[in-house]
Amino acid sequence: MPIVTQSNIQQNPRTINNSQPKYKRVLLKLSGEALMGQQDFGVEPQRIMEYAQQIKEIVALDGIQLAIVVGGGNIFRGIQSKDMGIDRVSGDYMGMLATVMNGIALQNTLEKIGLYTRLVSAIEMQKICEPYIRRRAIRHLEKGRIVVFAAGTGNPYFTTDTAAALRAVEMEADVVLKATRVDGIYTADPEKVSDAQKYDTISFDEAINKNLAVMDKTAFTLCQENEIPIIVFDMNQIGNLRRVIQGEAVGTLVDK
Repeated sequence: MPIVTQSNIQQNPRTINNSQPKYKRVLLKLSGEALMGQQDFGVEPQRIMEYAQQIKEIVALDGIQLAIVVGGGNIFRGIQSKDMGIDRVSGDYMGMLATVMNGIALQNTLEKIGLYTRLVSAIEMQKICEPYIRRRAIRHLEKGRIVVFAAGTGNPYFTTDTAAALRAVEMEADVVLKATRVDGIYTADPEKVSDAQKYDTISFDEAINKNLAVMDKTAFTLCQENEIPIIVFDMNQIGNLRRVIQGEAVGTLVDK
């Protein structure tokens, strides 16, 4: 098992900037599981409101443009459909619909606290949300609206992590922020392995070669090829989102 030492960390210093945001156009990936909070299923009102308040804090910073890709694992995961006798393609479409449900909940919560949002779906459902049109989505960001992307890529066999990477490339984002339940990337699952070591920074090649499961390889590769860094961090720690945006050394940075 590889060990991260203090010398490894010092070779990859992270910029700290407490005054101005380091990143301007940001793609935030929120998993469905994160929205569950302490529940076993669905959306926990307190948790989604905590996220909304953190989002409100960062969009108040000068020049920030925020897009969000939301997962659906708190409601349905396509890869679980096989156990139910449902084929993978049908299961993946069910998972995409779950992300739309989460997107509606997130949009509603954000609007309750005074934030302008647009819910955009890769699968057209005009009575609920806008269809995904790249130029329109970019225009929303330029006007200061939060864009919530739902329904993944609109295609089966692709995860919402890959959707986040794809939308980040299309939106020309400065960074992908992957919000998780742990405070970064570890050598093993820290919830299962007590002596797992955290990476402060790690290269795309290393993350892919070591098969670190925090994101799938397609997502890592898309960001690597388009030179978009990824920061994996714990958003359940209130204030972390703002700290990441301002360039503080929070979580794990994945870069070239």
